[in-house]
Amino acid sequence: MSIPSAVRGAGRGVPRARRTWLTALVALSLGLVAACGSGGQQPPPPSAAAPAPAPSGDAAPPARTLNVVASTNVWGDIASRIAGQTAQVRSIITDPNTDPHSYEATPADAAAIGQADLIVYNGGHYDEWVERALDATPGAREKAIEAFALRPDQAEENEHVWFDPATVNAFARQVADRLGQVDPGQAQGLTQRANEFTGQVDQINQQLAAIGQARPGLRGLSSEPVPFYLERAAGITDVTPPEFAEAIEEETDPPAAAVAETNQLLTSRAVDVLFFNPQTESPVTVNLRTLANQATIPVVEVGETLPAGRDYVGWLTDLRSRIASAVGAPQ
Repeated sequence: MSIPSAVRGAGRGVPRARRTWLTALVALSLGLVAACGSGGQQPPPPSAAAPAPAPSGDAAPPARTLNVVASTNVWGDIASRIAGQTAQVRSIITDPNTDPHSYEATPADAAAIGQADLIVYNGGHYDEWVERALDATPGAREKAIEAFALRPDQAEENEHVWFDPATVNAFARQVADRLGQVDPGQAQGLTQRANEFTGQVDQINQQLAAIGQARPGLRGLSSEPVPFYLERAAGITDVTPPEFAEAIEEETDPPAAAVAETNQLLTSRAVDVLFFNPQTESPVTVNLRTLANQATIPVVEVGETLPAGRDYVGWLTDLRSRIASAVGAPQ
């Protein structure tokens, strides 16, 4: 490439302003010459070949995926709400037709428990298959939360604690604390979600209490003692004969006298509502529903796992609404 003649003729006698202009023009021309000689390609910028800067010591490490295994989808949903959207939560029992009392863990269940960062289960002899899996897996018990052990009243033996607001809230806080130990970088978010969740549970508990305040003296009968804590929160006295309730819970036939006494409560309209568990039906319990219908006593179904398409808060809200409607309390 040729250099302009004006540049070649530049000399000492050129005025300063013109020399400045010519100097810039020479630099531009030399740059064009270099570009022509390299086929028109510019050399890579210095940053392209330079090593990437080391990350700042203040930069937080990326959040890890928290792995949680739950015995049922009730505890799994609560844990999922606390763990957040990036966590992997596997609930082993999700089928409403499965009885958690009699479930047997599979090898896949045991493997999932062994790989989990946190295992959550009901306890209180409710899901004993988890207890057996924990005992068979080294180190698993140290990573487990038993909800039943968190109930405020340790003398209370009813194991259906997912309906006890105080136990559920204690469980939520434990999940936040334990997962925060696994990944401290997520601790603040875990605590925030736990606080939001417990606030929702407290609100529903207040709405349940309003049922008993509006309709004092309510009496309930249960086909199985699953809704015990719901009844207590709503101010409903459970009058199910103890022998009947114990036999149903142990999956044995109730004594004839206990069956007759239970039936009489319905036929005489001595109760305001029947709570019926559709997951543990038997001829004896189905007969209770028949007698309730004949006596025009409202029936509220209360199962042990989340209904399809429901989360825990939505499920609890719906149950509260149906109980209020059944006993004639304001919504």
